[in-house]
Amino acid sequence: MLHGTLAASVTPLRDGGAALDEEAFGPVVDFLAAGGLDGILAMGTNGEGILLSVDERRHAAELFLEASAGRLQVAVHCGAQSTADTVALAGHAAERGADAVAVIAPPYFPLDDAELLEHFATAAAACAPLPFYVYEFERASGYAVPLPVLDRLRDRAPNLAGLKVSDRPWERFVPYLIEGFDIFVGPESLIAQGVAAGAAGAVSALASSFPELVVAAVRGEPVDVGALREQIDGRFPRHAAFKHVLARRGVPVLEDVRPPLRQLTPAERVELDAGLEPWLEDAA
Repeated sequence: MLHGTLAASVTPLRDGGAALDEEAFGPVVDFLAAGGLDGILAMGTNGEGILLSVDERRHAAELFLEASAGRLQVAVHCGAQSTADTVALAGHAAERGADAVAVIAPPYFPLDDAELLEHFATAAAACAPLPFYVYEFERASGYAVPLPVLDRLRDRAPNLAGLKVSDRPWERFVPYLIEGFDIFVGPESLIAQGVAAGAAGAVSALASSFPELVVAAVRGEPVDVGALREQIDGRFPRHAAFKHVLARRGVPVLEDVRPPLRQLTPAERVELDAGLEPWLEDAA
């Protein structure tokens, strides 16, 4: 089972986002391990997974697992548009030694309860007995996973371990604090409330570039990681911004992202650097 604080890691890319930057996976994982994290979620929303091909996602999972070398838990996000692709990715993650699989509800088509249950159950079976987590993120998938689907999935999938929940505000998050499930908090602004209410930990995009601060927040220290996340998300293309911060912190990762995501403009880089200077000092 997953535990503690995980980074929703960036995926290193090169050539304007057209290819995996294989040489950068090791330094990224080294940085995250040194930051005190318990693990990583590979190819989630912050990792641009939905924009990569199935073959690229398989190879990236292998690179993360190789670089981790048992130092960090590695959960692989295998959510895809089709059940077939999701199953292929989940089975591969299990075969390659991942610690867990997470799957978001397929975007675009708002699936009904029966369709969604079958999709999740098939994906969970593909990686069994590896722990399986539903990735609940209504804004990204376009619809919320209904609670009755999770109740029925528990009966269908013995390896269902819990959820990563990225919904906010708190009123949208709290219904997913389901007894018997390990719940991981996605929104940094809800970490304190979530952990106090019994969440098992956090899976944080911010932790991909500020792991020390998010680890401290999960431990109950008074670090306003929600404000820091909003400072980045509210003003900049955040995938490129997180990679830029990693480079500022000495990790040899490029700012490249997969289109239609975009890089920072020169003016945005200057503004981002100025605004984050106090946080970079705190994290140093």
